[in-house]
Amino acid sequence: MTGNMSVRRNWHTASTLANGSVLVAGGWNNIDTFLSNAEVYNPSSGTWTMVGSMSAVRQKHTASTLANGLVLVAGGANSAVAIDIAELYNLSTSNWTTTGHMNIARYAHTATILANGSVLFVGGQGNGGYLNSAELYNPLTGTWTTTGNMSIAREYHTASTLANGFVLVAGGGNSSSYLNSAELYDPIRGTWTITGNMSVTRGYYTASTLADGSVLVAGGYNGGYLNSAELYNPSTDTWTTTGSMNAARSSHTAATLADGSVLVTGGENSAGVLNSAELYNPSTGTWTTTANMSIAREYYTASILTNGEILVTGGCTNGGYLNSAELY
Repeated sequence: MTGNMSVRRNWHTASTLANGSVLVAGGWNNIDTFLSNAEVYNPSSGTWTMVGSMSAVRQKHTASTLANGLVLVAGGANSAVAIDIAELYNLSTSNWTTTGHMNIARYAHTATILANGSVLFVGGQGNGGYLNSAELYNPLTGTWTTTGNMSIAREYHTASTLANGFVLVAGGGNSSSYLNSAELYDPIRGTWTITGNMSVTRGYYTASTLADGSVLVAGGYNGGYLNSAELYNPSTDTWTTTGSMNAARSSHTAATLADGSVLVTGGENSAGVLNSAELYNPSTGTWTTTANMSIAREYYTASILTNGEILVTGGCTNGGYLNSAELY
């Protein structure tokens, strides 16, 4: 265990900064309490410090640490209303400045930093429903431009950068169903192409890029809780099943460790919110249980620190919203 945050929160973001500290921003902690405040974790002291607040309250937003060290927070929801406000956190001043508006207000989307430094925002839900749209943020100009649309609208999907610079978007859900479809974004052309389908429809799952360039997806929900996992092979554009987790779980986190294994923790299943954790070994394709978290949690964050430790923060549990943090 390490020091507690000042504020209870879930559906927030956590970003590792250039100096090794972690910025936690936004989220919510009650049916009517949406947050604009932010705080920073110092790994050396294990303590939290409140910093400047964002201009907008938000949950289910994204946060991206840019090459220039600033953190871009964009979109999100304040209640069920999607917002288009974007802002930048400056480590040197501990404050935020707004940086244009997204072309479409969205939450439960993904944000991916491309090789050229721009940020790709994909899908989510807007005020008119589920989105198949995508847009790009240019950090050099602070401007937003639309790019090609996906073939299918989706939220609670994942986006993974491949070794060739393409972005793999897979799964999620929309008004009609949970999805097993996947598509690839070409940053040079700004276009999407369909790729192989996952074997199982899934939303609220995790995707982790492995050392060999493949992408591991694990767990999720599709009307039932999943313990299955599968691997995407960018060379063949196909998926193959791999070992199943010991516990079915959705709304969990996954972190790739220095040794190449993947740590999956928490989430929920039909038994409730989980504190269990397990490790995926890419060499054997199997999962082994590891130490439990001290508190069961879902809708929380997991951040890799510069010393290789994993910091988990906040979330909610069977007894309410959390301000606790712990280290693996």
